Amino acid sequence: MDFRQLRYFLEIVDQGSITRASKALNVAQPALSLHMRNMEAGLGTRLLERSRLGVAPTEAGELLARRGRMILDDLARTEEEIRRLDREPGGLVRIGLPGTISGIVALPALIAARERYRGVTVNIAEAMSGFIGDWLREGRVDLAVLYARAEDAVATSELLLEEELVVLWRREADLPDQIGLSELRGTPLVLPSAAHGLRAQIDEACEVLGFSPEIAIEIDSYANIKRLVAAGFGASILPLHAVAEEVRSGVLSISRIAAPGLWRGAYLIQPTGRPATRAQAAVRDLLREVILGLLERGEWVGARAPGRT
Repeated sequence: MDFRQLRYFLEIVDQGSITRASKALNVAQPALSLHMRNMEAGLGTRLLERSRLGVAPTEAGELLARRGRMILDDLARTEEEIRRLDREPGGLVRIGLPGTISGIVALPALIAARERYRGVTVNIAEAMSGFIGDWLREGRVDLAVLYARAEDAVATSELLLEEELVVLWRREADLPDQIGLSELRGTPLVLPSAAHGLRAQIDEACEVLGFSPEIAIEIDSYANIKRLVAAGFGASILPLHAVAEEVRSGVLSISRIAAPGLWRGAYLIQPTGRPATRAQAAVRDLLREVILGLLERGEWVGARAPGRT
């Protein structure tokens, strides 16, 4: 198998049709079909399922497509980096961020990258942490900041800060400034679903205290959680920075969780399965600098340096 065959295969998968891929590649359809037969013969397995509607990758084909995109992407990045060795870092760097982190980090990171590295294009993709973890493994993003360590040994995880979680209430006058987590036993809560990392942490903390949260509503949207709490559907537990504006404006109230409190870490994560380009290394260091700057200036509300109590 060579790079040309791999490009042909990926175009066929993207187009869902050998005929359409032939037109896009400007390669005769019989020649393209021959390339596919040679690839399948060489690998000893079928890569495509053929039907009247077109073609779709088999399980082996899906594996080849995932790995093939990474291979061709690495090749393109290597070529670009070699061309730019005598210049400043350049190229595309893709960062995966959960929405709550993106709301704090994205703008200052983009501004700093533009000012410092004119040849680097930074692309930020927002999603739930689980999706971003998959993108890291598949090579679809180069860096990430997540609320959990990498689950496997193919990525490094650097703890940058810890952020405080607080109990969120509808506006009331007689709420305690501080509350033990166990005092929420039996309190209806509006929380993210079990697939969300925050929910997993809350469930685990409550389990240690011998109870399970009483769920009023599950919804994977901080904005809607805040609206539901304000409307009286229950309390919640969210990061302090995510509710600071509503608390300042008097829309919502909070109680801090009694010592040791409930905190979650924000980790800078980078895959180790392939060498970082100069642009990726530069943006990684810049991203760390931006986040630590937000912490030092108090702009990441409710955050602290790791290890502080």
